[in-house]
Amino acid sequence: MSTGILRKSFVEFLGTFILVFFAVGVATLSFGHGFGFAGISPSAGVVATALTFGLVLLALVYVLGPISGCHVNPAVTMGAVLSRRIEPIEAVFYWVAQFVGGILGALVLWAVFKASPFYSTSRTGLGADGYGKASMIHISQAGAFVAEVILTALFVFVVLAVTNKLARAATAGIAIGLTLTVVHLIGIPITGTSVNPARSLGPALIVGGTALSQVWLFIVAPLVGGVVAAVIHWIVYPPKTLEETETTVSLDPEVTGT
Repeated sequence: MSTGILRKSFVEFLGTFILVFFAVGVATLSFGHGFGFAGISPSAGVVATALTFGLVLLALVYVLGPISGCHVNPAVTMGAVLSRRIEPIEAVFYWVAQFVGGILGALVLWAVFKASPFYSTSRTGLGADGYGKASMIHISQAGAFVAEVILTALFVFVVLAVTNKLARAATAGIAIGLTLTVVHLIGIPITGTSVNPARSLGPALIVGGTALSQVWLFIVAPLVGGVVAAVIHWIVYPPKTLEETETTVSLDPEVTGT
């Protein structure tokens, strides 16, 4: 086991912890039953939560991206391993780190909220995802699955596209953060928006009940979305095209110094 993999795994753990603590924290404060910000409307809660997810990830991409790629999401790692960006063994370490980070982030967030006399796990929840009565629009199980696959596929495809050899690395974080924001703007009323199994598992384990019984969908659907994204990326950016681009760049006198 190389120290490089351990360092990258720690970064994935840290990034996922931060994303869950802050973004799920805002979601809980915005939508917790009887516990929202004073006078906050559902639409304002959607916007606040979507922006938090997007802005936190944007910052993490620039801070942690140079080390691990800043996946902080098992679905992104799925897309990356299928696109041959990382090795399978590295992906396994990433997945373990992401899920542990998500669970610990949710646990610490719950511990902070528990210090308030106004908080109740059963009444307020912890920003868990859901369908049926747990959905703002009471989406069906099938509808929730399709929505999560589509939203995740879009998000992961953008991540893969803006980080390939044809893209400008300097603007990748902006594109990724804004895409996650848009995904949440439409996804929150539908399922609460997962697109990230690690983000969903932690809160579900703590809340239990319906959230825990439904969490399988928010693990499976995003991973399927990651697979779909990798296929779309392969079609839009064929490996041969990327290889030709790499060769052209390596032969550029300004790059090689010749």
